[in-house]
Amino acid sequence: MGHWTSFAQVLVSRLGVPIHAIRLAQGDSDRLNVGGGSGGSKSMQVAGEAIVQASAVVIEKGRILASHLFEAGVDDIAFANGVFRVAGTDRGIAILDLAARLRAGTLRLPEDAPKTLDADAVIDGVPMTFPNGCHVAEVEIDPETGATRVARYTAVTDSGTVVNPMLLEGQVHGGVVQGIGQALMEHTVFDEHGQLLTGSFMDYCLPRADTVPFIASESLPSPARSNTLGIKGVGESGCAGALTSVMNAVVDALSVYGIRHLDMPATPERVFAAIRAARDGRS
Repeated sequence: MGHWTSFAQVLVSRLGVPIHAIRLAQGDSDRLNVGGGSGGSKSMQVAGEAIVQASAVVIEKGRILASHLFEAGVDDIAFANGVFRVAGTDRGIAILDLAARLRAGTLRLPEDAPKTLDADAVIDGVPMTFPNGCHVAEVEIDPETGATRVARYTAVTDSGTVVNPMLLEGQVHGGVVQGIGQALMEHTVFDEHGQLLTGSFMDYCLPRADTVPFIASESLPSPARSNTLGIKGVGESGCAGALTSVMNAVVDALSVYGIRHLDMPATPERVFAAIRAARDGRS
């Protein structure tokens, strides 16, 4: 429901409607003409831009309707905080009240006036953005067993305008844990016949709460210029940063043995074998 919260927040900021009045419909081809769901780092960039554009259409329709209701010029109708108002006066109507009267048919309108406040907006392409940041991992390795653990982890992220800080931090934390899992333990194994041997969590290891440290996370946003909200993606940034920082830390720790490379995942077996091979080569 994270993306629903962010979408609703954008709509509230544009139309001033209460958040409990918003309903999100997705995955229903009877109601939606196009759409690809939520995924990757594009959700807020694309859907957020669509919400902004659709909101602008709603506001423009509402200004036209309010101008007829108050017998004023369209240019004299201002919209702020969910209310259409004749500029410089106390005459106004809330957007939800206007919509209710429109549905009830109690407004006397000319033929060319909008019949509804409904609006559609389709975003054809994903705007290019360039999120960035810095991740630092500290690992500890037991040379007698090859066991490796991430002792400390810090992530600083620039994902553009932050709509919801809590959801942003959750995205970063989830991505970092995914990256730690891929770097240290997750391994898909097939036999010579192509049969998957790691088909359950008895054989495929995932990170757990006791294998992941507290993740210190900071946000240093600089808004993007390619979309109205200034959003940059954050979906993959945690994982991308964790893969490189953790593996670089592992190799740095093993550099005392002359090791310069280790394939993922850096399981205890692989780490121990690399240390033993390095020791045998020096002896």
